[in-house]
Amino acid sequence: MSEGIIEAGRASGKTEQAADSSAGISRRRFLQAGFTLGAAAGGGLLLGFALPAAGESGRPSVIGGDAPDQAPAGLFAPNAFVRIDRTGQVTLVMPKVEMGQGVYTSIPMLIAEELEVPLDSVVLDHAPADAKAYGDPLLGGGQLTGGSTSIRYAWEPMRRAGATARSLLVTAAAQQWKVDPASCTAANGAVHHAASGRQAPYGSLVDAAAKLPVPSQVALKTPDKFSLIGKPVKRLDSPEKVDGSAQFGLDVRLPGMLYAAIVNCPVFGGTVASVDDSAARRVPGVRQVVRLDNAVAVVGDHTWAAKRGASALVIEWHEGDGAKVSMADIVGDLARASEQPGAVARNDGDVTKAFGTAGARIDSIYQQPFLAHATMEPVNCTVQVTGSSCEIWVGTQVPGFAIEAAKRVTGLDASKITLHNHLLGGGFGRRLETDMIVQALKVGKQVDAPVKVVWTREEDIRHDMYRPYYYDRISAGVDANGKPVAWQHRIVGSSIMARFVPGSLKNGVDADAVEVASDLPYAIPNQRIEYVRQEPRHVPTAFWRGVGPTRSAFVVESFIDELAVRAKADPVAYRRSLLEPTPRARNVLDIVARESGWGQSLPAGQGRGVSVLHAFGSFFSMVADVSVDNGEVRVNRVVCVVDCGMVVNPDTVEAQIQGGIIFGITAALYGEITIRDGRVEQSNFTDYRMLRINQTPRIDVHIVKSAEAPGGIGEPGTSAIAAALSNAIHAATGRRLYQMPVGNQLKQKTA
Repeated sequence: MSEGIIEAGRASGKTEQAADSSAGISRRRFLQAGFTLGAAAGGGLLLGFALPAAGESGRPSVIGGDAPDQAPAGLFAPNAFVRIDRTGQVTLVMPKVEMGQGVYTSIPMLIAEELEVPLDSVVLDHAPADAKAYGDPLLGGGQLTGGSTSIRYAWEPMRRAGATARSLLVTAAAQQWKVDPASCTAANGAVHHAASGRQAPYGSLVDAAAKLPVPSQVALKTPDKFSLIGKPVKRLDSPEKVDGSAQFGLDVRLPGMLYAAIVNCPVFGGTVASVDDSAARRVPGVRQVVRLDNAVAVVGDHTWAAKRGASALVIEWHEGDGAKVSMADIVGDLARASEQPGAVARNDGDVTKAFGTAGARIDSIYQQPFLAHATMEPVNCTVQVTGSSCEIWVGTQVPGFAIEAAKRVTGLDASKITLHNHLLGGGFGRRLETDMIVQALKVGKQVDAPVKVVWTREEDIRHDMYRPYYYDRISAGVDANGKPVAWQHRIVGSSIMARFVPGSLKNGVDADAVEVASDLPYAIPNQRIEYVRQEPRHVPTAFWRGVGPTRSAFVVESFIDELAVRAKADPVAYRRSLLEPTPRARNVLDIVARESGWGQSLPAGQGRGVSVLHAFGSFFSMVADVSVDNGEVRVNRVVCVVDCGMVVNPDTVEAQIQGGIIFGITAALYGEITIRDGRVEQSNFTDYRMLRINQTPRIDVHIVKSAEAPGGIGEPGTSAIAAALSNAIHAATGRRLYQMPVGNQLKQKTA
C-alpha cells in the first residue's frame, strides 16, 4: 500500500546534488544540443530535439527552420519528436519501450505538462531503430531501455520540448491577433487572449508556428505550477491491457503466417548431429522441419501442430565439452579465482596498514546463484525474410541491436530491414538480448512465409541468458567500537559488460559488477575494491533486473549487518553512525526505522532486517519483517522509503517498488538455476518457483518529497530487498545466511 509522499520538512535539508545535475540531462546540455523545427509531412508542426551523447562537448544551437544544408556533425540528430497535426493531435514518438514500468504514461505527462494539453490527447508511436536519433546519453548513447534511466533521460528534454512547442504556438497566435505574446496563455490545447476573449486551438496554428524561429530559451514551469507532474495518474495503457487489445509480440497475427516450435540443444554449446523428422512430418498441420546448428524448428499451420511435431522429433546431439560441466566445476573456478588479486576499482587510504592496526578482522564469503528472467511473456519473434527485404515483429529493449542482428543473418542493408516493436510482457534484461531474434531470422530464411517462433516455458528457462553466479570475499578491520576502519571487497564473476559493450572495461574493471560496492554510502576511511573476471564454463550470462546492485547490495548490506551484530550495536543505529557524508541515505534510514516500528519487541521466530541502498540516482531503505517456522520463511511486511528526487507519477513509483520487491523476494527465497552435465536442471515454475499472491507481504511505500533530479525506481526495489530479508532472518533465528537463495538452508535446526 502507498503511504504517500513525505513532505520535505520531515526530510533532511541537505542535498547531494542539484536538480540540474548530471543525474539527469541538464538544461545547459540540452540547449547546447539544439532544436530543429519544420513542417511535418501532410501539414503540421514537427519539433525535434537532440540529446548530447555522454561526454559530448557543448555546441551552439541552430535557431529556426532555416538550418544550414549540412549542419555540424551530430548537432541536429533528433532523439525524439513531438508532432502536432492540423487537427491538434499530439503524437509522441517514444524512444523507450513499455515493459510494465509505466513510461507510456510518465513520459507523456512531461510533454503534456509543458505543452498544456490533456494527457489523454497524447498518442504514442514506437520509435524506429535509430541510435543516432534516439540514443540515451545515460546509457552511452545506445538506443535501449534499461538501467532505470527512462525518466532520468526524459525529465528535462521532454519538458523543454513541450515548453518550446507551446511558446511557438503562443507566438503564432499573438502574431495573428497582433497582440503581445505575454498577454496570451495556453491551456487545454489552445491559445487564449483574455483581453479580447479570443482563442485558437493548436491545430489552427501549427503551420504558422512551423515558420517561426525557435527561441533559444524557454521558461519551464516551477514545481508549484505543475498540474500533472507529481500527481497520481492512472496508466494510459491499462484499458488496453485489461480488455486484451494491447499488442505484445506474442499477439502478432499476419496473413499466411506459420508457427514454429523450437527444440534447442539441451547442453550449452552443443550442436545437432542428426535428426529423424519422419514422425514429425506426419503430424497434421506440420509444413516443414528446419535444422539449425544448435536447434531444430518445426513449422506448422498453428502452434499445436508445431508443438506436436517438435515432440515427435528424434534428435542426436554433439554435446561437446559443455556436457562435462556441473555446478561444482563452476563454483570451484570462482573460489580459486577469488584467491587471486583483482583489477582495482577503488583504493582509498592504506587498507593493509589499517588492517594491521585494527582491533579485529572479520572475513566472510558470500555466494549468489545463476538466475533466470522468467518473463511472463515467453520468448517469441515473428519474421518474414525474402531475398530483398526483412520484417521483424518483436518486443525488444534494443531495436538497434535487432536491426544489426538482422543485417548479419540476412546480409541485407539496414534500409531493407523493418522492425515493428511491441509492448513487452516483461523484460528484466532478457529482451536486451537478440538470440531469439537471430534464431527466428535463421528459421525465417528457410520458410517462404511469415513465421512466428515461440519458445515454451521449458525452452525459455533452460536456454535463458542468466544472471551470473557471483562469489564475493569481503573483509573488514574494526576499531575498539566495532566501526570499520579497513574494508576490502573482492568481487568474482562474469563480465556482462565485456560482451554487451566490448571495450567498456577500464583497467580490467567491469563497472556493473562493482556498482554499489565501489561507491558505498558509508564513511569508511580505507577501502580496496577489486574485480576478478571469471566466466562460467559455457553458461551464457546477461543483465537481470537490478543489474550489479542486486548482487553487491546483498553482500554489502549483509556484511554491514554482521559488523553491527558483532559490535553489539543496533543495526539501524550502526548504519546511521556511518552515513554522515550521505544525508539523503541517512534520512531514508531514519524514516524507515520510524515507519516500520523498528525496535519494538517481536515474538520468538520473528525478526526485522534493514538495508540501505544508493543506486540508479535514488536512495532506498527497507525494513523486512519475517517469520521463520520449521525452516520456512514468511515475509509479513516490507516497509520501503525512497528518495528518488522529483516524482513524475507517484502511482508508478509505488507500483515499480512493489513489483521490484516481489521480484526480489522471489529470487531471495527460491531463485536458483543449477547446472548438471551441461544441462539446466530447472524447467518450469514447478521447480523454478515464483512467489504466490497468498505469500506476498504487505508492502508500504513512503516517498520522500524532493527537489532533486529524478532517480531511477524500476530496479532498486529488487536490489535492496534480499539483504533486508536475510538480515531479518538472522534477527529471527540467529543464523547468518551467506548464500542465496534461502531455499532449504533453514530446514536444519535454527539457533
